[in-house]
Amino acid sequence: MSEIREQILATVRRGLQRGPLDEARRAELEVRLAHPPRHLLPARAQGSHSEQVALLIKMAEYALATVDQVARMDDVPAAVAAFLARERLPTAVVMAPDAELAALPWENQPLLRIERRAARDGDKVSVTAAFAGIAETGTLMLRSGPDRPTTLNFLPDIHIVLLPAERIVGSYEDGWDLLRATGEAMPRTVNYITGPSRSGDIEQTMQLGAHGPLRLHIVLAGA
Repeated sequence: MSEIREQILATVRRGLQRGPLDEARRAELEVRLAHPPRHLLPARAQGSHSEQVALLIKMAEYALATVDQVARMDDVPAAVAAFLARERLPTAVVMAPDAELAALPWENQPLLRIERRAARDGDKVSVTAAFAGIAETGTLMLRSGPDRPTTLNFLPDIHIVLLPAERIVGSYEDGWDLLRATGEAMPRTVNYITGPSRSGDIEQTMQLGAHGPLRLHIVLAGA
């Protein structure tokens, strides 16, 4: 445990007027972390994988996202370029510098101007990769990390997300199971994104892009 984290936890303990956990309580919590309880799962998310893929597309579009399907991962750059051209959007793209995206043949799309970095104010289009897709609500699960800057999910107006079909699962619990199964340390942040940003707080009128992108476009690969 890092020194800073221990300082934070010590401050919390003082506020609760409680010392460190005893060994019995710590062991109980370790068991719970190793075998987390599962909550109620909606029946609609318990079908076959092909049914989960279809449900994710349906729910994502219901949430005002758009979806393109491609047969192979290598088809993703062409799908991104085609989407930007079709919608007459900027071809300057800021992209997550992660290995999954870097392995794709972006060099075959010379009209795309790609920068691999975190997003900055003024960026219009970002491209990231989702860790998983949650069929029950059409939600994308995205991890943070040095090669997956969270700013790419929220600052640009247009957010394009690669989602491998093999990582579509039925429920949120299934998504967490998939993340734990990687054996990697938990990321600092896990973002759930369902459709473009929206808010109804202003005069009870729905506004898109209130807290993030105006548009969310999913490129579903391998469906």
